[in-house]
Amino acid sequence: MNEKIEFTKRLRAAMTRAGYVASPSVLEHEFNLRWPGKSISNQAAWGWLNNRSIPMQDKMQVLAEWLKVEPEVLRFGESVRKAVQSHKQLWQSGLGFQERETLEEFLALSAPNRKVVREVIAAFTKAERAD
Repeated sequence: MNEKIEFTKRLRAAMTRAGYVASPSVLEHEFNLRWPGKSISNQAAWGWLNNRSIPMQDKMQVLAEWLKVEPEVLRFGESVRKAVQSHKQLWQSGLGFQERETLEEFLALSAPNRKVVREVIAAFTKAERAD
């Protein structure tokens, strides 16, 4: 399904859960109370609520804070967040203390030194696969 349609569904649902009517005028008013920049128009709010547009990330953050929902969930949906968490858990569960410490040290290296380390690891991996 179209991502604009899905975003509109999530925005409308979040507004309803937060106790607001999902209308352009309510969205415009409540958003502009919280947005430090130039106010959005009723037309922009209408677009967000009617499958026409998706706000930029800075505006998405304000919407998420107002509606008390995580920005990535509002933007991409719950399934994306769950997938990211699942991959993160798989990654973290396979690492022991020494591996984590090594990764932290690797991340502290300069870019040229990281490149050298990657090349050394690639060489060892290639040699082991050849055996």
